[in-house]
Amino acid sequence: MRRVLLALSLVTVVWIATLALHAASLAGVTLPDSQQVAGKSLVLNGLGLRTKMFVKVYVAGLYLEQKSSDASAIMKSDSAKRIVMHFLYHPSKSQMVDAFKEGFQDNAPDAVKSIEPDLNKLYGALQDLKAGDEMVFTYVPATGTTLAINGQDKLTIAGEPFEQALLSVWLGPKPPTADVKKGMLGH
Repeated sequence: MRRVLLALSLVTVVWIATLALHAASLAGVTLPDSQQVAGKSLVLNGLGLRTKMFVKVYVAGLYLEQKSSDASAIMKSDSAKRIVMHFLYHPSKSQMVDAFKEGFQDNAPDAVKSIEPDLNKLYGALQDLKAGDEMVFTYVPATGTTLAINGQDKLTIAGEPFEQALLSVWLGPKPPTADVKKGMLGH
């Protein structure tokens, strides 16, 4: 009986360790270590928690073709990328629009005028969200950036300028919080 219990304990430990190798968790949100995008396997670079006035708003995961802690290199790289935002709070559409406008203005002010039509498309595609919802931005070279909310594609915006400005919202000089940027960069 003792050997059976020992064997079961060992199997349980190995199983739990295997799960830990295939997922990362933060604030109760677990994201897989990799995702398939346009025939490529992207790896989870890191997870960051966005808070506002002590409220946990979302966990953001950054997926890249290969891990990097260099924000500038990530933004300049014309390679497949994905940002997953898993919401822990229920922001309204107007709160989302305001947050993105602030993020673009703070981190890509020179790009805002040239990509304004694209920004307006993004703002129009946003919607009220609730805890548990996911917003996913996927960039594929030569295709553009696709926004999906809860698995439904909302729009695709062509071109690197929009993708770089979008990444700057989290990886630029004035991210929503320092913790979200550090986490997404794998720190």
